[in-house]
This record gives sequence, structure tokens and C-alpha cells, in this order.
Amino acid sequence: MTASLDAPAPRVVGVDYGTKRVGLALADPLRMFARPHGAFTQREAVEELKRIHADEGIETIVVGWPLTLGGEEGVATERVQQYINRLRNALPDVVRIVKRDERLTSEMAKDALRDAGARRTGRVEEDRGRVDAAAAALILQDYLDATGR
Repeated sequence: MTASLDAPAPRVVGVDYGTKRVGLALADPLRMFARPHGAFTQREAVEELKRIHADEGIETIVVGWPLTLGGEEGVATERVQQYINRLRNALPDVVRIVKRDERLTSEMAKDALRDAGARRTGRVEEDRGRVDAAAAALILQDYLDATGR
């Protein structure tokens, strides 16, 4: 996708894959800040990414790579790799998909939400969805900070 003077630059998107929900985050147009976009089922997340790509374009998808605390790959990384393959098939013209170490991002997201004053609603799925979207934002922000993009 070629950017013109009128069109915004294609998006950089963060993904926090989970077996029940997938958290998504979007970078601002200047690629300085990540913000949570929502939590979706695996299928809904693919459809939402396709919608974002159709509307604004996606240049890079940053996917959380769930290494063990010892830094090794395992069953979780195999599941995420399968989802990455699914994303590549659904979005073949996205420029790239990047894996980013996501160790402890869910715990950091919970802490950040608590520090921001988020209150538990009593609806467990909604609370977990906020954590998943916040974790995706942390993964994406780490990538943006590291790459200066």
C-alpha cells in the first residue's frame, strides 16, 4: 500500500494471542504510542485485522511470542506460530509479521490497569478482555520503543 499526502500511513498493530481471546492494539499514526483496541475471539480478531487493513492498511503486525521464563520456545510458541500462519494466509499483502518477546506482559497489563484506576466490573470475561488488549498494547509499545518507529 502506497501512502499519499492525504492517506494516513499504514498501521502497526499489536497482537496478544490467547486460546480464548486475542488482544489487539494499534499504534498512533506517528507510531509513538500504542493503545488497546479490544479483545476478540481468534476468528473475530482475524476479521478485525482484515477490516483495519481494508480501511487503513497494515504495514506490520507485532505478535507476542510467549517464551518460557527461561527464554525457550515451547507448546505456547507452537500455537502462536499456527496463528501467525493463519494471519499470513488471511492478510497476504501485509508487509511483515514480527515476533516480540511477551514474557510477563499480562501481569504488567494487570498492574497498569490497576494503577490507572480500572475497577473490576464483576464481569470476568470483560476484565480479562481489558487485560488482553492492554497486554497487546504493551507488546506493541515495546516494539515501537525499540525500533523508534
